[in-house]
Amino acid sequence: MPSIHNLTSRPARALSLIAAAGAALLLGSPAQAAWQLVPEQSRVEATVVEITPTGPVPHTHRVSQLQGTLGSDGTLRVPLRLRQTDILERVGQLPPLLSGLADTTLTTVTIQLSPERLDNLKVGESTIETVMLGADNQGQHQQEPLKVRITRESDNTLHVRNAERVALDGNELMQNQTARTILMLLGYDEIGDEVPVELDARLEDR
Repeated sequence: MPSIHNLTSRPARALSLIAAAGAALLLGSPAQAAWQLVPEQSRVEATVVEITPTGPVPHTHRVSQLQGTLGSDGTLRVPLRLRQTDILERVGQLPPLLSGLADTTLTTVTIQLSPERLDNLKVGESTIETVMLGADNQGQHQQEPLKVRITRESDNTLHVRNAERVALDGNELMQNQTARTILMLLGYDEIGDEVPVELDARLEDR
């Protein structure tokens, strides 16, 4: 049974973690290459289990259009915004008090990996790597190790997915004021203890 990696850090990070977890998996290519996330093919999905009087009801949400370029030092920085989630599609126009949040950077996710490890990865081969996933929130920086599976689909394309089960802490999310406000906008008064997260993203040498 795959191990459960519970990412239980501070709220601002937790809100963006749905997307954050995804970004981390995309690092894995030679430093000389100009590897970039392909926004149309880079997203993270999270399953939120709503607790209702008639029982648990799962809902799938996504953070898409992930963007970032792998630097020569092996660092990938991915800013995350509310507009990248499907929340606006579901709730429509935000209330006036929250309207400014749509384009606000909620957090910046940083992924660090030694590019040399993938230098010998051939087309069609995969490798599982432990990358460091970091998030900057209001001057605070936190890091978590995360296992990812990186597959070289072609000479200039890498496909990145979770290598293990990843779940956010539902209680942590509900304790965060911003996250709780958004969850309540979606109609979720109570959610399950875990919010599983799945990454599906691609990097291209452009």
